[in-house]
Amino acid sequence: MLVPNSAKADDLVGPGQTPPAAAPGTSDTAHPLTAKLPTDRLRGWIVTLVITLVAAVVRIWDLGHATDKGTPVFDEKYYAIQAWQMLRNGGYEDNPGYEVVAHPPVGKQLIAIGEWIFGYGPFSWRIAAALSGVVMVLLVVRIGRRLTRSTLLGAIAGILLICDGVSHVQSRIGMLDIFQALFVLAAFACLLADRDQMRQRLAVVVREGRIAESVWGPRIGFRWWRFAAGVSLGLTCGVKWNGIYYIAAFGLLSVLWDALSRRTAGVRRPWAGALLRDTVPALGSLLVLPIAIYFAVWFNWFASETATDRHASLVADDVGFGWVPEPFRSLLYYQANVLDFHTHLTTGNSPHPWESKPWAWPMGMRPMLYYYESGLPGCGESDCVQATMLLGTPAMWWLALPVAAWTVWRAVTRLDWRYTAVLVGYCAGFLPWFVNLDRQMYYFYATPMAPFLVLGIVLVLGEILGAAQEHTERRKTGLLVVALYVGLVVANFVWLWPVLNGASITQEHWQAEMWLPSWR
Repeated sequence: MLVPNSAKADDLVGPGQTPPAAAPGTSDTAHPLTAKLPTDRLRGWIVTLVITLVAAVVRIWDLGHATDKGTPVFDEKYYAIQAWQMLRNGGYEDNPGYEVVAHPPVGKQLIAIGEWIFGYGPFSWRIAAALSGVVMVLLVVRIGRRLTRSTLLGAIAGILLICDGVSHVQSRIGMLDIFQALFVLAAFACLLADRDQMRQRLAVVVREGRIAESVWGPRIGFRWWRFAAGVSLGLTCGVKWNGIYYIAAFGLLSVLWDALSRRTAGVRRPWAGALLRDTVPALGSLLVLPIAIYFAVWFNWFASETATDRHASLVADDVGFGWVPEPFRSLLYYQANVLDFHTHLTTGNSPHPWESKPWAWPMGMRPMLYYYESGLPGCGESDCVQATMLLGTPAMWWLALPVAAWTVWRAVTRLDWRYTAVLVGYCAGFLPWFVNLDRQMYYFYATPMAPFLVLGIVLVLGEILGAAQEHTERRKTGLLVVALYVGLVVANFVWLWPVLNGASITQEHWQAEMWLPSWR
């Protein structure tokens, strides 16, 4: 279980102070540098797989139901069709007249896999998103377990993500944001594993008495987990460009962890050591590699002769960069057109009826209606409603501001690395949107924020729960509070189920689901 104050102690050994080495005959798990993960590995994986199976049932059930008379709804009208076009052409889009090629190809290629397997239809253009949502639940269970050192809290993280309305709806619609959220979460999971691995390697050096051989500390060796994080970040950018913010945020977080780990190990100059020993490899894994991955995902575009703007540099006058090979100059022209599209996608005098600005996202004050039909049978009356609304489960999203405040407090005053990590992930998906408030924005942009909100809530629940060693009234009370809260979230999700899945309900039921005027 979670020991609330033990995690921050990992980084409290001062510069030049060597932590006590493990006693002879003991393992490195006793060393403060080594992650004290739960010992119930088998039970941990059983719990993870059971919760993932539940997520699969919830996410995939009746997946193809809500459609516009059999056609895509909302922005599915772009991505499902573009994915089918990619499938027809061998992985690239070739219709410049369509010219709504606003994002890189990875998300659309993943949608195309479903269409390749199942043919063109609502189930096929949504199944990749649904499976991505299922994998996110698996990841958040393992991340929650690693952050809190508790299988119970990891399981709660998975349950909360299953019951999150934003993650649920985005997992059941053929759009791109769930893919980006998946790759962001995968990168975060890899960086957590890298942190533990680095500290374990440093613990070995301390045990062997070699930590003082250099004022900068030892070289750590190649870090495969950080390499995997770089691959995930490259794929994040391959879905949507704003993945670049996660590259910056996670890169800084990784270097910060490296410096603090060296300080805990007793390195005399930990910050200089991190800059000299860790930053250059980090730039390779978390900057150069993602850029390379980004260009690699355009392979089919480079290999084609008819893709959109494939030979634009041969006919356009304003490309420049004459020293760059022609395919890359054409891609540059293509990307400039995409940038121009996003730059001029502004609210103007006629805002979209479901547009929302980022200050409304943390508490889900302005949801998004994807699908609505009335006057249908099926609810026991002649005038029934079917609607699919992107809506964050209020039992979680309405706690976003107090959870964020507590997270900042713990990160700043207690130097708790777990809260810092979650705060960085959450803010990387939130704060950049304030740079250009004139741009047209929607609530589904908050999709990558959802798992970090869940993890922040789980850390708070860990504080309420207390340490496993506490067989006291406080522990019993904590268990009761946590159980009641999780039950409240599940009940809230069940209540919202009809408007998250397009179920047939009466007009009175539809009105009862609309709790706030801003939801209408």
